Amino acid sequence: MSVWDSLIGQNEVKHQLATAAADTKPTHAWLFTGPTGAGHTTAAQTFAAALLCDQPNPAARGCGTCRSCQTVLSGSHADFLHFRTEKTVITIDEAREFVVKAQDRPAVGRWRVMLIEDAHRMPERTSNVLLKAIEEPPPYTIWLLTAPSPADVLITIRSRCRPVQLRLPLVAEVAAVLETQHGLEPHQAELVARLAQGNLDTAHKLASDPQAGTRRDSVVKIPLTLSSVASAMDAADRLISIAEAQAEADAQTRNEAERAALLTSLGYTDGEKLSPTHRAQVRQLEEDQKRRAKRIQTDTLDRFLADIQTVFRDVLTLQMGTGAELINAHMAQQLQAYAARTRPEAVLAHLQTVATTRRRMNTNASARLAFEAMMTQFIASPAGS
Repeated sequence: MSVWDSLIGQNEVKHQLATAAADTKPTHAWLFTGPTGAGHTTAAQTFAAALLCDQPNPAARGCGTCRSCQTVLSGSHADFLHFRTEKTVITIDEAREFVVKAQDRPAVGRWRVMLIEDAHRMPERTSNVLLKAIEEPPPYTIWLLTAPSPADVLITIRSRCRPVQLRLPLVAEVAAVLETQHGLEPHQAELVARLAQGNLDTAHKLASDPQAGTRRDSVVKIPLTLSSVASAMDAADRLISIAEAQAEADAQTRNEAERAALLTSLGYTDGEKLSPTHRAQVRQLEEDQKRRAKRIQTDTLDRFLADIQTVFRDVLTLQMGTGAELINAHMAQQLQAYAARTRPEAVLAHLQTVATTRRRMNTNASARLAFEAMMTQFIASPAGS
C-alpha cells in the first residue's frame, strides 16, 4: 500500500507532492493549509515519507513498505522531526530548538525533514525566530508547516513556503473509508460522513464512539429550542461544562503519570523534598498541563460551534428551497418547523454570530461570556419578526 493512499480525495495534491518527492532539489519549505479535517498533518507526513523513501527509482518514492516510509509514519525516523503542541501557542524556546536541530546533517536519508503542526500558533516573535532558518536553510533541510489558511501564518513565513492547498473530501469519499475501516453499512457510513462534513477525524470518532454521536445530537438541537434568556444561559453553561469535563477527563489520565515520570527522571521518590531548580521544572510541567487543558476546551467548543453552523445552514437551505442535501437529515422535521417560524435574514445573522464566536475563541476572550452572548442572540429576534 502506497503512502499516497492515505490522501483521501486529494488527487491534485498527490500529483504535486509525488512530483516534488522525485525531484533532486525539492522546494526547501512547504505550507499545508485547508479546512479543519482536510488532513494537513497526514499530507505533510505522507510527503515526508516520500522524501525519505528508500526506493532508488524516484517515481516509486512513497512506496509505504520500505523501512524509511514505515519509520516516518510511526514518527521514529532519525531524519524526521515531527513537532506538535497541545498548548495554545508555540514558544520561542521551542522555535529555537527547531532551528538548532535543523542544522544537523541527515543521519541515514537524503534530507532532514522538519514538520511543525499548527504554525499559526506561533506569535510574531516566535515566527521571527524561525524565519531566518527558513530563509537560509542548510541545503539538506526541508521544512513542512501546517495551518488552517495562509492568512493565519506570518506573511514573511508564508511568502517563503510553497503552498499546498487541501480540500475536504467529498461525502462519498469519506463514506467509502468508513465502510472499509469501520465496517459500517453504506447508509450508516453516508450518514456519518455527512454529519462530519468531510472531516475525516470527526468521521472516525463518530463511527467508533457512540457517545460522540449522542453528544453531537444534543448540541445541534440547542439553537432550535431556546425560548428565553434563562434557557440561553443554561445552554451556554452546559456546553462549557462538557468541554471542561473532557479536559478534566484527559487530565486525570495523564497529569499524574507525567508528574511521576518527571520526578523519576530527576531521581526523586514520591513525597521527597525538591530542590529549587527541580521545583521550577515541576511548576513548568504544571503550567504546560494547564495550557493543554485550555487547548482541549477550546478545540471542543470550536467543534460545537462548527456543528451548530450546520443547523443554520440546513435551515437556510430549506428556506431558500435550494434542494441541497441536508447535513442533519435525521432532524428534518425539527429543521422544517424552525425554518417556518424564522426569516432567512435572522438565520443569516445567526450564522454570522457563530462565525464571530469562533473568532473570539481564538483570542483571550472568556469562553463562557462568548457562548452566553451567542446563545442570547439566537433568541433575540421574536418568531416571525
